[in-house]
Amino acid sequence: MKMKQLTSIEEMNEFVKQSGTHFLFKHSTTCPISAKAYDEFQAFVSDSDTSASVVYVIEHRIVSNQIADDFDIKHESPQVFLLEDGHVKWHTSHWKITKNALGEAFSS
Repeated sequence: MKMKQLTSIEEMNEFVKQSGTHFLFKHSTTCPISAKAYDEFQAFVSDSDTSASVVYVIEHRIVSNQIADDFDIKHESPQVFLLEDGHVKWHTSHWKITKNALGEAFSS
């Protein structure tokens, strides 16, 4: 499955409101922890048929901030959200973002 980069609030809203289950990843391109988490995220997405998107938090801070506001979940990066029918079903951040954790969250 291909991952889409979200660069505007409109794109983010379109992604979030899709029906079904999707992953949304907030990635800092300057953070080594985020780089490792992104590798884990990409490994999970490439082995699944999950719909997934990424927001680069430095380059698209307005989108990142809107996600924190919309979901009422404090911003962290790296951070991943499992969305189901527009609502956050599960989320985690930093070292807890692993291919196995994503798989467990998705199948629960």
